[in-house]
Amino acid sequence: MLVALDAPYVDTRAADLSLALGGPEHPALHVRELTLPGGLRLRLRLLGASHQVICGDLTETVACLPGRPPHLPDALHDETAGYRFTATVLRPAGDGLRTRVAALRAELADDPYALVGVFPGDEDAVTALAVRPAPPDGSVAWRTWHAYPQTNELVLTETVVEL
Repeated sequence: MLVALDAPYVDTRAADLSLALGGPEHPALHVRELTLPGGLRLRLRLLGASHQVICGDLTETVACLPGRPPHLPDALHDETAGYRFTATVLRPAGDGLRTRVAALRAELADDPYALVGVFPGDEDAVTALAVRPAPPDGSVAWRTWHAYPQTNELVLTETVVEL
């Protein structure tokens, strides 16, 4: 699902992001509720140029969080909780960011398990989330993309939660 957002960026660059597990729901610009095959419910939430995913008792937030120093880990694995998170920051050369964001918008626009928010003023200013609806291994997984055209950065995250 592709949505045009009527709000300016809240985040400014990849280095301002933090990962938080648990905590409150933050004010959202758009929310998409999903029920996956097998009945699992998730909420995909766009927060400025950030995201929040709520999956059962798990709340994952990647955002500029007040009172929290910025730190987005490359990887976080909590085997006890069955939670795996990875993040990568890309700085594509030339028109690489524009090309990647255009392909992402096209790929996810009609995906029933995705949410893409496009911010006003720059078609490359997007935050996108996509859930893999039926992983073969008894887990649920989602990917996110946070595009910062003003700094030519694309933050990619991937999360896997064992059910």
